[in-house]
Amino acid sequence: MLNQRLASFNKVVAIGGGHGLGRVLASLSFLGDRLTGIVATTDNGGSTGRLRQDQHTIAWGDLRNCLSHLTPRPSLSSQLFDHRFVGNNELSGHNLGNVILHALDQLCVRPLDAVKLVSSLLKINTSIIPMSEASTHLTALTYCGNKIIGELSVDEMKEAPVALSLEPEVDATIEACDAIVNADLIILGPGSFLTSIIPPLLLPKIAKSIQNSHAKVILIDNLTDEFSVANQFSICEKINWIHQVVGADIISDVIQQYQLPSTHITEYPAIKFHQFDLVSSHHKGLHDKTALGDAICQITRI
Repeated sequence: MLNQRLASFNKVVAIGGGHGLGRVLASLSFLGDRLTGIVATTDNGGSTGRLRQDQHTIAWGDLRNCLSHLTPRPSLSSQLFDHRFVGNNELSGHNLGNVILHALDQLCVRPLDAVKLVSSLLKINTSIIPMSEASTHLTALTYCGNKIIGELSVDEMKEAPVALSLEPEVDATIEACDAIVNADLIILGPGSFLTSIIPPLLLPKIAKSIQNSHAKVILIDNLTDEFSVANQFSICEKINWIHQVVGADIISDVIQQYQLPSTHITEYPAIKFHQFDLVSSHHKGLHDKTALGDAICQITRI
């Protein structure tokens, strides 16, 4: 049983954003309150982007996505939370889950309280925590010294950035840092590398918490190329990015799709590279939830 294989882990933390993190959380949802998702809040596209532009709020889209992956299905609550309005009006294109989270945020003291209320309503035991409770944007610096602001613009870059930062600088959520420090296992990815995995790591307190944690750190690679400049990155370059941003060599294991080239293994003798058949039968770009959960459990025993 999967839950028996992870019985020795009291606290598992997954960091990222969007569908990738949601997939990991769904794969390990049997852990219940022993599982925490720390979610990037820098998205500025779609419904989330419109809310941010109008209301100066954090990005709710990735938080909603993670909650959606953990919601029991099929159910009326999951359908409502995922509902996207259509028509020729101001609501068109907005996701009801985003609007609900934003409305609750206005009624609560903290954005995290809004997430907790939704989790309670949807009967979700896993903790979902925004990386920060203050609004900030992802910023990239180009080789020419130009500044690119916003996730959408970063994804549209033709050349890899020299560095990434957050503007304005914001504090990490205290609960996120506490979860990381107390974690036995930390999972990074899969997902958009520059715009989902890296943003939480740019927060100094989160980076420091990872350094201070004694957890095993796993990086899960994507199954297919991204539709962004990150598709130029090899797994080695991704590891280098993470280690540079965090300020320490933290990764102990990498999970990849079966039959990928393994020449990188000699470049990182201290890192164990594991290959599994992880492709979902429904979509070649998505990890099969059962296979991914099983892979994570297997390598934690090695």
